[in-house]
Amino acid sequence: MWSSSSGKVSPLAIVVLLLLGLWLLVNPLQNGRYNKNAQPRAVTARGDLAADEQNTIELFKNVSPSVVYITTLAIRRNLFSLNAVEIPQGTGSGFVWDEQGRIVTNYHVVSEASRVEVTMADHSVWKAVLIGAAPDKDLAVLQIDAPSARVHPIPVGESEALLVGQKVFAIGNPFGLDQTITSGIISALGREIKSVTGRMIRNMIQTDAAINPGNSGGPLLDSAGRLIGMNTAIYSPSGAYAGIGFAVPVQEINRVIPQLIRNGRLIRPGIGANLADARLVRRLGVDGVLILNVEPGGPAHRAGLRPTKQYGSDIILGDVIVKVAGNPVRSYDDIRTELEKFQVGEKVVLTILRDGRLMEVPIGLTALDD
Repeated sequence: MWSSSSGKVSPLAIVVLLLLGLWLLVNPLQNGRYNKNAQPRAVTARGDLAADEQNTIELFKNVSPSVVYITTLAIRRNLFSLNAVEIPQGTGSGFVWDEQGRIVTNYHVVSEASRVEVTMADHSVWKAVLIGAAPDKDLAVLQIDAPSARVHPIPVGESEALLVGQKVFAIGNPFGLDQTITSGIISALGREIKSVTGRMIRNMIQTDAAINPGNSGGPLLDSAGRLIGMNTAIYSPSGAYAGIGFAVPVQEINRVIPQLIRNGRLIRPGIGANLADARLVRRLGVDGVLILNVEPGGPAHRAGLRPTKQYGSDIILGDVIVKVAGNPVRSYDDIRTELEKFQVGEKVVLTILRDGRLMEVPIGLTALDD
C-alpha cells in the first residue's frame, strides 16, 4: 500500500501524508480560535470634543429648528379612470423667515407644484401657500399657518464681508434625508449662474460644502450660525455632489424677500425706455447699451434722453448708456443689475454717449410693469 515492489512511494501515500500534515498545521489554530471567556474591550477615554466640533454641534442644535423640508405635489390624470390625482413631484429645503410663518425657498422648488407641504423640524406637516416669487432671482416665499411657538426664524447674517476660505455649513434635506448638515469653505465669490428664466444671477457664493438634490432652498451658514446664503444650484455632470455648489447671497435675499412679502412680486426700478439687446448692439458696433425708444412722459423722456430714429432707409442712433452710477454697463442685464441697487423714486446718474461726447444725465427711477 505504502510502496510499490520497486520501492517507490505510492501516490495514495503521498496524499495521505499531505492531508496529515495539513491537519497538524491547522488544528492548533482551530483549538485557539475561540475563547468562551471573551469580554467587550475596555473603552478608551476620549477626552473633550475639539472646539470646532463643539461649535458645529451647537450651531446645528440652534439653527436646525429653522430649517424645513418642502414637498411638492402635482395634479396628474389617471390613465385608467381619467380621474385627477395628486402625485409627489419633488422635494427641497427652506427656512423660516419670520414669526408669522413665512418660509423662504428657491422658486424652482415650487414653481410647477399644484400643492406644497412644509415639514417642520418637529415633524409637523403644514399646507403652504405661495405668496410671492422672483423667478429671475430664483426666490420664493411660502406661508404656513403654524402657531408662533412652532416657528423659529433663522438668524440673518451678511454677505458683503465674506472671504474665500471662510468656513461654512449647509443644512437641508438631500435626497429626502431631513435635517442633514455638511461643512466646507467658501471656494469663490462673485460667480454667475443662470436662473430658471435664463437671466443671470450675479454675485453667487461658491462652496465645496456637500450640496445634493433636495438641498435647494436650504440655508448656507457662517460659523456663527447666521444665514449668509441660500443653496441654489450645483455643478455636476452626474447630478450629484461634485464639490461645486452655489448659493444666493443673503444681501440679495434680504433685499428681495421683503418686497415679495409686501407686493407678491419684485418691483423693479426702470428709466422708462426700451433698450437694444446684446445682439443688435454687437451688430451696430456700439460699446454700451443703445436706447431704442422712450416712453412719452416717462423718466427718460423728461430727462431728455434721445431714442433711435429711422428716416426712410437711414437710422439715426439714439443715446448710448455706458455707465450707471459710475459703473460701466455693456448689456441690458448689466443695467438691470445696477438699477436694482436703487429704489423706485430715487435718482441715478447715467453716463451717456451722444454725438461722440460723454454726458452725465440725472434721472428718476420708475416702477417697471414686469
